[in-house]
Amino acid sequence: MGIRQQLHPQTRGRRTYLPSACYTMSTKEKKHFCHFLKNVKVPQGYSSNIKSLVSINDLKLVGLKSHDSHVLMQQLLSVAVRGIFPEKLRVAITRLCFFINAICSKVIDLKQLDDLENQAAIILCELEMYFPPSFFDIMVHLIVHLVREIRLCGPVFLCWMYHVERYMKVLKGYTKNRYRPEASVVERYVAEEAIEFCSKYMHTATPVGVPQSRYDCSIEGRGTRVFNVVTMDHQ
Repeated sequence: MGIRQQLHPQTRGRRTYLPSACYTMSTKEKKHFCHFLKNVKVPQGYSSNIKSLVSINDLKLVGLKSHDSHVLMQQLLSVAVRGIFPEKLRVAITRLCFFINAICSKVIDLKQLDDLENQAAIILCELEMYFPPSFFDIMVHLIVHLVREIRLCGPVFLCWMYHVERYMKVLKGYTKNRYRPEASVVERYVAEEAIEFCSKYMHTATPVGVPQSRYDCSIEGRGTRVFNVVTMDHQ
């Protein structure tokens, strides 16, 4: 049919070779990509330790959680692919990252929703020009409906399940009796809830299971450092 002739099998002597596609990364490019993620530094609490998810020996990303993938798509991927892929493919991936970053912002202008919806369709059309049909599963198709969900449900961050997943990890740690895991979780949860309720009537008590933030003093108006304030009267 003459579609993408540059990717057709090529016969060289007695052997047939398949040329690499534009999205195929060489070993040097994979090392550059992995070393970037290995050395990246993010603020504390922004995401998990990214460098622990990178395997330099295998040149792969292992053990990514849903929030790690979100941070990678929203912030890191657009920077990591610079100078690796061809320009047109790099622009398409960068536009996808900018689109995800726009819809995940806490403040969204309703006048921009129509433009974002049009951008989602254009981005998918650009990706179809470079990636194979097997890449476009149902998850990639859902990008078209994200803007419509914003109109119905509000900003995207209100529907995130990251805090629920993190609390499920806390409840999982309550399991001491593996034969009755549900009862073990309920027993420790009720005990913690009762102690937390009683601690509200004790001013000197500290909450159970809630780490004390070092920013509490600054919020209440008391600084963590003491400065000598010198007042000068100008005549």
